[in-house]
Amino acid sequence: MTDYSKTSHTVFYHRYHLVWITKYRKRVLSGELRLRVREVIAQVADELGVKVCNGVLSADHVHIFVEISPHVSVSEFVKIAKGRLSRKIQQEFPNIKKEYWGRHFWGRGFFSSTSGNVTDDIINAYINNHTDSFQSNNLSNISLE
Repeated sequence: MTDYSKTSHTVFYHRYHLVWITKYRKRVLSGELRLRVREVIAQVADELGVKVCNGVLSADHVHIFVEISPHVSVSEFVKIAKGRLSRKIQQEFPNIKKEYWGRHFWGRGFFSSTSGNVTDDIINAYINNHTDSFQSNNLSNISLE
């Protein structure tokens, strides 16, 4: 049986597979930067009431499987996450400014799919079998590749 989420006036089961890439698909998500990206995604998710079910950070893109309340739009969550990440990364990692100019760290747009088109098990298997990823019990269920 499906585990529905509840708020004071809403019962829902909205799960999305979200992917966004670094600008120019540069492979810069590594080391401390990767850890900081995971931390900021967790902060934004917590602030908006978004549950991160699974995820993986690759060198050039982010895959996350999230449950989003109907009160928060998918594009709003991605916009806030990408915007805050871009600002914090450029403030905290000055060497990134050499790679990225104009304060743009992420590529435009994102991929989104509901788990209704593809089952949760298929999305989780895809994320868990992603190249060089490993399962870990870490911050917000986001593994590092």
